[in-house]
Amino acid sequence: MASDVGMGLGVKGMQLAEDQIKVLEENFTKVTKHPDETTLMLIAAECGLSEEDTAKWFRLRNALWRQAEGLPAELGSVKD
Repeated sequence: MASDVGMGLGVKGMQLAEDQIKVLEENFTKVTKHPDETTLMLIAAECGLSEEDTAKWFRLRNALWRQAEGLPAELGSVKD
């Protein structure tokens, strides 16, 4: 699942440059998995992406992370 990360695809086929992926991954692992609006805006500016694309990347990346951790893909969801 995270195998697409670092190969120019980002997550779920998003076409991203290697340097954009590096910035996004660093923020995801070292800063926050759930950026607030201001942080999202700063990350988007640093990557040269729209805030919408940056938010989408974080949503998809969070789903991959949760799946890797054996958690439901959606935050707050519960499976019986």
